Amino acid sequence: MNTAQSAHDRIDELLHQHPVVLFMKGTRQAPQCGFSAATIGVLNELLPDYHTVNVLADEEIRQGIKEYGNWPTIPQLYVKRELIGGADIVQSMYGAGQLHSLFGLPEPDRTPPTITITDAAADAIRNGMGDAADAALHLHIDARFQPRFSLEPASGSEIAVYANGIDVLFDLASAARAKNIVIDWVETVQGSGLSIDNPNAPQPVHKLSVAALKNRLDKNAITVIDVRPPQDRALAPFAAAQVLDESSEARLLALDKDTPLAFLCHHGNSSRNAAEYFREQGFRHVFNVEGGIDAWSNEIDPSLPRY
Repeated sequence: MNTAQSAHDRIDELLHQHPVVLFMKGTRQAPQCGFSAATIGVLNELLPDYHTVNVLADEEIRQGIKEYGNWPTIPQLYVKRELIGGADIVQSMYGAGQLHSLFGLPEPDRTPPTITITDAAADAIRNGMGDAADAALHLHIDARFQPRFSLEPASGSEIAVYANGIDVLFDLASAARAKNIVIDWVETVQGSGLSIDNPNAPQPVHKLSVAALKNRLDKNAITVIDVRPPQDRALAPFAAAQVLDESSEARLLALDKDTPLAFLCHHGNSSRNAAEYFREQGFRHVFNVEGGIDAWSNEIDPSLPRY
C-alpha cells in the first residue's frame, strides 16, 4: 500500500469513527495557529465533545487530508464525513446560525446585549472612525474575554447595538460575552485608549508556586491535572495528578466549575495554555503551577528525577 492510499484509509477510518472531526494545527487545548484557534473557539461554543487531529504530529495525515477533500488549507472540519470547510466558512456559518442547524441545536439567541458607552469613549470612537463610510465598528470578545475593535464591512449576520450615538456590531459569541459591558476612554501614564469593564469575564488564571501546591495537596484542597506527554510522565511521575488526554478530557470538563484546578507540565508553559482552556470552559478557580514538575523536584521532592 502506498503512502497516499494509507493516509486515505486512515482518514476514512477516523471519519467513520467520529461524527465531528477537526483536522487542525495543534490540539484543542493548545492550537498552534490562529485559524485553528478560531475554529476551536466556534466549536467549543456549540459542542461539548468532538474529535481533533493534530496534523503537525502526523505528516502523512497533514498532506493526505489536503488531497482527501481537495482542500488545500488547514484547519478542515468534517461533519458526518462531509467536508464543511475551513476557519472562514465555519465562522460564517456560525454567525448565520447554520452550524446550529447542522448540529441539531436550537436557533441561536440573537438578543442584542445592553452596553454602555461613555461620552468620552463615544467622542473618541467618532474621531477614530473619521470618514470610514464603508466600514462598520466591530467589537470581538474572544473566549478568554480579550476585546478587539476593528473597522470592516458588515457581513449581515452580526448583532447590532446602538449606544450613545454609536453603532457596534458583534458576532454571536461576542454578543453573549458583552452583556452589560461599559466602554470608556481612559488616560494613564502608559497612554490613553478605550477601556472595557466586562462583568462577565471569569477570574484570570492564577500563578501557583510548588510550595503553595504542596500546602493545598496536604489539605486535599485542589485537583492537579498533568498535561505532560506519556514519556515525560514516565520519567518523573506525579502520583497526585490526574492526566489530561483525549480520553479524560470530557470527564475533567464535567467537573463542578467551582473545583479548584492546578495544571502541571515540565516547566509551566504548556500547562498555562491548558489552564486558559479550562478557564474558557467556565472553571472559576484555575491555577498554573509555576516552574512545573522541575520546580517540584528542585524545591519539594529531590527524589523525583529531573530531566
